[in-house]
Amino acid sequence: MINIKANKRDKTTNGFTNKLRSDGFIPAILYGGKNTNEKISIAKKDLKNVIQNESFLSTVFEIEIEGKKEKVLPREVAYHVTTNEPIHMDLMRIVSGTKIILEIPVKFINNNDSPGLKRGGVLNIVRRKVELKCPADNIPEDITIDLAGTDIGTSIKISSVKLPENIVPVIADRDFVIATVAAPTIIKEPEKPAEGEAAEGAEGEGTAEGATGAAAEGTAKEGDQAKKDEKGKDTTADKKTTEKKPAEKKPAEKK
Repeated sequence: MINIKANKRDKTTNGFTNKLRSDGFIPAILYGGKNTNEKISIAKKDLKNVIQNESFLSTVFEIEIEGKKEKVLPREVAYHVTTNEPIHMDLMRIVSGTKIILEIPVKFINNNDSPGLKRGGVLNIVRRKVELKCPADNIPEDITIDLAGTDIGTSIKISSVKLPENIVPVIADRDFVIATVAAPTIIKEPEKPAEGEAAEGAEGEGTAEGATGAAAEGTAKEGDQAKKDEKGKDTTADKKTTEKKPAEKKPAEKK
């Protein structure tokens, strides 16, 4: 269990709390149980290694205030909008005999013993946390799911998970899925043509281009020859038209 020391704070002004933050402390409030709420501050360095953990809000730790120790549970952490540094915390006293609702992280083990994952299957996690109703003095750190023996198509539901005593899921009206072992997604690449087929195709394309070029060239030549013939005909016709006919001899007049 994590042990943390805290100091009481009497002032609550913005200037005082801002100075606490600049000095490396996090303002916090401790509530719950029969005791009155207490305003405290905790050194940021003492929480540095645990506050970023996924299971921080479900981790019970012991806090010491002026020599008095209590078990507490962090319920909320406020962060700065730009620096993402913690600026305030709410801590709840653990009272024996009470039950609380928490989101407990899911932990998967024995991945290498799953036949489905060995054959290329994919672990599809539907829920990374499960909301549970737990005794305040018996909160699990995580929910452990054993993947040994799971094959492709296996669906892991809450009913197949062994929970600690007196701990039940908040969703009780249906057997919800936590994870599945899915088949791998394979994208088929288009087949490349064989070298012989590719060369033959290129040769055929070249032959077709040559034939097309020759045909075009022949057509062009025929067109030129037709133009020449037509021009020659026009010239001959013009010559015939311009040729003079011999003058006709008039008969001599009788005297």
